[in-house]
This record gives sequence, C-alpha cells and structure tokens, in this order.
Amino acid sequence: METQILGGRYKLIEKIGGGGMAIVYKAKCTLLNRYVAVKILRPEFTSDEEFVKRFQAEAQAAASLSHPNIVSIYDVGNENGIHYIVMEYIDGITLKEYINQNGTLPWREATNIAIQICSALEQAHRNHIVHRDIKPHNILITKDGIAKVTDFGIAKAVSSSTITMVGNTIGSVHYFSPEQARGGYVDEKSDLYSLGIVMYEMVTGRTPFNGDTPVAIALKHIQSQAVQPIAINPQIPRGINDIIVKAITKEQNGRYQSASEMLSDLNHVLREPEGGFIKYSGADDSPTVRINSLGEKRLAREKEEIRIKGNNSEKKNSGKDKIATWLAVATSVVIMLVFIVIGFKTFFPAIQEKDIVIEDYVGKRYEDVKAELARYNIIAEENLVFNDEYGEGIIVRQDVPAGTEFKVGGANKIVFDVSKGPHLIEIPDFRNEDYRKAETYIENELNLKTNVVDEYSDDVPNGHVIRTEPGPEDGGVSPDTVVTIVKSIGPKLEMVTVPNLLGKTYNQVQNELYNAKLKIGKVTPENVSSAVDKVIRQFPEAGATVEEGTAVDIEFDISINENNETNNGNENNNNEDSGNNGNDNNNNNNNEVGILSRKTVYQPIVLSDPDKYGDEINVYVEATPSDTNESKVLVNKTMKKSDFPLTVPVEVPESGYTNLHIKLDDVYTTDIVLD
Repeated sequence: METQILGGRYKLIEKIGGGGMAIVYKAKCTLLNRYVAVKILRPEFTSDEEFVKRFQAEAQAAASLSHPNIVSIYDVGNENGIHYIVMEYIDGITLKEYINQNGTLPWREATNIAIQICSALEQAHRNHIVHRDIKPHNILITKDGIAKVTDFGIAKAVSSSTITMVGNTIGSVHYFSPEQARGGYVDEKSDLYSLGIVMYEMVTGRTPFNGDTPVAIALKHIQSQAVQPIAINPQIPRGINDIIVKAITKEQNGRYQSASEMLSDLNHVLREPEGGFIKYSGADDSPTVRINSLGEKRLAREKEEIRIKGNNSEKKNSGKDKIATWLAVATSVVIMLVFIVIGFKTFFPAIQEKDIVIEDYVGKRYEDVKAELARYNIIAEENLVFNDEYGEGIIVRQDVPAGTEFKVGGANKIVFDVSKGPHLIEIPDFRNEDYRKAETYIENELNLKTNVVDEYSDDVPNGHVIRTEPGPEDGGVSPDTVVTIVKSIGPKLEMVTVPNLLGKTYNQVQNELYNAKLKIGKVTPENVSSAVDKVIRQFPEAGATVEEGTAVDIEFDISINENNETNNGNENNNNEDSGNNGNDNNNNNNNEVGILSRKTVYQPIVLSDPDKYGDEINVYVEATPSDTNESKVLVNKTMKKSDFPLTVPVEVPESGYTNLHIKLDDVYTTDIVLD
C-alpha cells in the first residue's frame, strides 16, 4: 500500500480489515496527532449510485449517535472519487474472533456483553435508526472488555417505507430476522432478534440455524424452531435461556417490543439467574364466552309459529321463490367461473403457455435464476469457476443459448458456469521469518513476483520480515500481484562524531571508539599490539558525523616502536649494570599487597563465521588476572548479531597477565592470554 493522505490530514498506515462494501485502514490524523480508522468504499462500487448512497447513509446515521458502546464517527469525505469515513480507532478484536478464541463464553460475561450491545441499540432506536446487521463481526471488543457496535453501513432512518428490497436482502444470513429473510418490514424488533442470535452463539458456541446455502439458512429462520440453548449448554441458567428464546421468537409481536424492555431483563437476570420474571406477549388474551341454550318449550313454540306463518304465505310466494332460486343458481355459476379463471392465471401460469423461451441469464444471481426456472420444472445445475469479471454467485455462462424454447413439463436442464470470485492466492504470515525464506516461497511455491524493501524496526531482527503487502489479512491476491516484502534493517542508528585518534596507542584507540559507539576497522600494519605505536592516519577523519557502529580505519607509525625497542634494550643493560636501585623494595611492597598495578586492554570479539549463528547470541566472557587468580565474569547476556564485533575492556596486571575465557553460544569457545 502506497502511503496516502486523505483530506490533507489522514495518513493511511496499514489495512486492518474489510467487508463487502469497504476496506478499513489504520491512519494517523496529523492535525490532532491521534490514530483513527478510515473506511474507504471499494473502488468497484464508486460508480454504483446505490452503493454510494448506502455508504453515505452510514455516516449520516452513525454520526448522529453518541454513546460509549457505539464507535464514534469523526469525519466524512470524498476525494478524487474516494469515498471515506473517519471513525474512532479501536485497539481490539471482533466479538466473532473473541468467540473463536475462547469458545463458549461464561453466561455472566455473555450477559454483560449483551447489555452493552442492547444499550447501544437503545440509543440508536431512540434516534429512529435501525442497524439491520447486528452480528459478532460488527461488535468490537476492546482490551478493557468494552463492546462497541460499528458498521452502520446498512442502517436506515425508520419510516413507513423501511422495507428490504426483494432479491437485495441486506444483512448476514446466520443472524438476520425472519422478516429480513422474507424481504418484509424491518424495525427495531429485527435488531433485537439478531441480538438474540448473537447471545445464542456466545453461550453455545454456534448459531441456531445452519445449512449448505444461504437460502437454506434463511428458510430455517422462517420455518424452523431453534433448539433451546439450555439443551446444548446445560450450564446456563433458565433465565438466560428464556431471554434468548423470547428474543428469537419468529413473530415480531412475540419478541421484546423495545431495547429498553430487553435491557431491563438482561440486568434483572444477573440478580435472578433462574428467571421467573420474563413476560411473554403476543398470545390471544380474549376469554371464551359461554352462550346459554334456549329452553325446549320455548324452542318448540318458536318452531310452531314459524310453521303456521309459512303455510299462510306459501301460496303467495311460491312463484317468486322459483324465480329467486334460478337467479341464485345462475349467479353462483358465474362467480365460480370467475374464480376458476383467476385461479388458473394466478396459480397455474405454466398451463397457459405451451413452451418457455430461455433468456440470457449471464450476470444474474444463480440462486434467483434457479428458483425462477424451477417454476417451469427446468433443472438448473451449477458449475463453479474462477472469474475476475463477475462476483461470487453470479452466472458467467450457460450451455443453452438465449432464445431456445423449452416445452413446459418436459425433462429440461440448463448447466450454468457460476463465478466463485477471482482466482485468489492466499499469502501466508511471514512476519519475523527470514526474508529470504519468504522470498523463495512466494516466488517458487506461489509463483508470484516479489519486491524487497528495507525499513527500520526496533522490534523485528535485522534481515527478518516486518510484514508483506498484501498480507494474510487481505484474503488472497490475483496471480499477477507483486508482493512487497518489508525487510527489517534493525533499529535506526543515531549519528555520532568521530573522535581524534591521531597520536593515540592501540589501547587508547579502542577506548575512544568504544565510548563513541564506533568500532575498529582496518588496521595498518596488521597485528599492531605495541603499547607505544601511535596513530598517524584515520578514516573517517576526526569530526566527521557517521552512524553509530561505523568502522574506523587506522594506520600506525611502527618506526617509533622500533626506536623504542633499541632504547629499551640499552636501558635494560644500564639497569643491569647499575643494580636494583631500590626496585626490590617496591616489588616486596606489591607482593605484600598481593595485587599489582593494572592497565586496561580493550579486547575485540569478532564472529569468524557469522552464518553459523542465529540472530541472537549468548555471550559469556570471564577474566582471571594472574595477580589474584580470581575469576570475574565480564559479560553474560544475549546480544544481537548486528552488535558484533564487540569490544570488551579487560584489566591486565602490569607485570603479569590475564586469562580471558570467551564462549559464544555452543559454536565458539576460546581462551586468550593478555599481557
């Protein structure tokens, strides 16, 4: 991902998630110096007016809400065709990820999470906003255990026209309500149904309805009764079970009628887990009314009066009765014929036609076409194929050309190639792996091209992968994608000043460079160890500004050492001639103390074969001076390979020596005598 700044202030850092409509990035607000989340509408939808409206509806709906359990919306914008929303950055995971990590949640924890979600819905419903997509994926859990509802991408202000369009049902099939599955009226009680499904999953570890296809699951929401959660997890109390059962009642008037009502029961169940206080609604409360029968005498009397009156008027009305009878029969026949015609047209459309003309179904949803053809007894078969042009579930081609006529009722069949999306390649997680291993695997095993870039890192060892772009969280890439491997080059080094080494001895040079966080480079001539050789040239020169750890090349003048050796030889002869001159007394004093005067020698430790070591090395250095024979541990710690070569200061008796024992992991062990 190339660094991009939106609105002149939001610097995109990394992708942290994505859904069907948008991609979410972590970003830095340069104006307020804080991290935010930026949701960007996917490029393929920017030309779709319906999706853009839906995306803008999210900002308008959520921006009006202010609640501790609702993700805050800070800003919304459109820049160069990029539609984006700036919202609160939550450092946590989704409730779905939390359930997957922990399995079935303890009922009290599940209840506390449900209380927070229900409180957020109560605030939204007060503002006439129905979320319509409550699911664990849209609930974020912070590190402090706070639940926050996000993604109002399909929320819509409640009005008389709040009806989900048929064929374009919004929501997630495992969690949406029966009315959403039918494409009917959606209101606040639909959100409470979805919350009930979320609670069901939290306490049982699974959703109540599952199936092979979304249609099959949707039908179960409409037709099937869920197994009560207490039957799956007997550990939950009866009160929790009853709240969930009431929330997921199929008839809307049987559920909780408001978030406030459900919130009250959720708080109550923490005090009385076994319930008994939950009220059910929607039943017919009208009592049955008993009608008293007439007495036998009264009934007989009424029958006799009717018979007498009938005999008196029978002759008068006989002619009229015949005419009325014929008219009634004729009217009944006409009505029956009308209903038969309407029934044929309504319920048996296939009988009206002798054949059906096949359409061009490319670009339509396979499930919709399959249902349509089934009305005419035409079998639709699915052949799944990768396709970059059409989304998942969309028909790519058909084996029967458009315009073909099928006889209704015949053994007809059409085979459809249905897209399962583009051919995407999953990128494994290579973080903290050696970058060469990642590069080899991506190129040889995944057949993708790579591009390696360097980046400073305080946490990832040098030469290891910080991240890949795209990464495993992006859900796969196309075969022509170039994968960028971001390689660590260790922490960013500070700039230091090169000290003046001219006229210094080797030991003095080691001390100077050690204090300046630099190291010795090439030494000319080699193996200089005399305490009197002086530096006559250095590179970089004194005063230069370089990165810490830079090697400084030095050159010594050994002619000084040769003259000193000649003079020292003469001095020794003179000393022999002149006797001890009181030195015996000095030596005796030192022996009485037991410790000779000492000098400091700076011993370099190098890796002769770096490939034998890992990125971290256990370093152990022990010194034993000859004047005391007491061992002292100078270094005993784990260091990075990039810290080498090391320089260790060692005390050496002036007239003695020090044994230095060095051990690097189990690869290198040596003893050095310094005098």
